[in-house]
Amino acid sequence: MKSMSKAQLAEAAGVNMRTFQRWLSRHKDELVVLGVRPRDKLLPPVAVKYIAEQYGIDL
Repeated sequence: MKSMSKAQLAEAAGVNMRTFQRWLSRHKDELVVLGVRPRDKLLPPVAVKYIAEQYGIDL
């Protein structure tokens, strides 16, 4: 897994940024533990892996 921007991950999921932000808001407590702040544009590899597993995104 590698770092990805939120926009890249939203595109991989096939959703727009607004929907993707809603998805992330559902998991904000878990993402904070993984080192992601709400305004971050780049997600670290552990956060990308977590989100991909939660929403079944093939990377």
